[in-house]
Amino acid sequence: MNKMTASPVPAMTHAPADHPKVKMGKVGILLANLGTPDNYDYWSMRRYLNEFLSDRRVIDYSPWLWQPLLQLVILTKRPFSSGAAYKSIWNEEAGESPLMTITKDQTAKMATLMQERYGDSVIVDYCMRYGNPSTKSKVDALVAQGCTKILFFPLYPQYAGATSATACDQFFRSLEDIKWQPQVRTVGPYFDHPLYIEALAQSIERAYGKLEHRPDVLVASYHGVPQRYLMEGDPYHCQCQKTSRLLKERLGWGDTEIVTTFQSRFGPEEWLQPYTVEEVARLAEQGKKRIAVCAPAFSADCIETLEEINEEIRESFEHAGGEEFTYIPCLNDDDAHMRALAVVIGDNLQGWMD
Repeated sequence: MNKMTASPVPAMTHAPADHPKVKMGKVGILLANLGTPDNYDYWSMRRYLNEFLSDRRVIDYSPWLWQPLLQLVILTKRPFSSGAAYKSIWNEEAGESPLMTITKDQTAKMATLMQERYGDSVIVDYCMRYGNPSTKSKVDALVAQGCTKILFFPLYPQYAGATSATACDQFFRSLEDIKWQPQVRTVGPYFDHPLYIEALAQSIERAYGKLEHRPDVLVASYHGVPQRYLMEGDPYHCQCQKTSRLLKERLGWGDTEIVTTFQSRFGPEEWLQPYTVEEVARLAEQGKKRIAVCAPAFSADCIETLEEINEEIRESFEHAGGEEFTYIPCLNDDDAHMRALAVVIGDNLQGWMD
């Protein structure tokens, strides 16, 4: 494949000798994921949860009501339980959460794919919306390396205000104090991209091919948001439903072979339903003794999949009489997944790369 290069940028050939050195002409590709605490101890968890739960895109209650409850009650107790959950899945060898390990692997593979196509004209890096490495630190690093254009890619297949939008908010805030701002673009959701659907389908077919007994139902469990967000115009619910439908059609399955559910409910109000933890129990009670669960809203395995699905949701199914529970991992750095994301990136670089 011929390598493509960025449009030429005029060099500062006539600058005086004392002019500050300026690197120019690179395109930065910044992959963004949700985030991770630095460790699972109390104070690391408290810092991370405070940043996450103080985000008005995530919890939109009035700060006058929410912050006293958060600071005085929730952040007193929750770091212990969340820390224990993280400890159960922590990558002790690398000293980091699985989400961090996987995101690094995804970035390395994407850098190779971009190098093959564009040569040295692009720089690929990653950031986290919450925790480290921060979006601001990575934007500054790309600019310092000569990136006059940055493509920001929130790694969420389906758009939600509490995920994609807050990641983009933070990206744009990161540009506020840069004297010479780069040109920027953001990548939209890819929930119905044929290559993303194909990668999902292949991962399910591989998982089913390894099982002695075919599951009775595949549960497609998406992260949840309040039902109110849907009524206020957030398209997340509809995009999740379309992903499930396209996946079912690609697999050639009937309507009863796949169920769409939502997990990670938080707080007292009604969230998108059916709730995964309740639906798997209902399936078991109805005689569906073998189920598989996948998580199409997550580009990488994290606390919601490795701990919540593989422990809490599994336990709910088995307690209700279920016998065989199979968790199908996220796409992570799977080759088909990375190629799909590379195509999405290439589409969004049109006009920037010749």
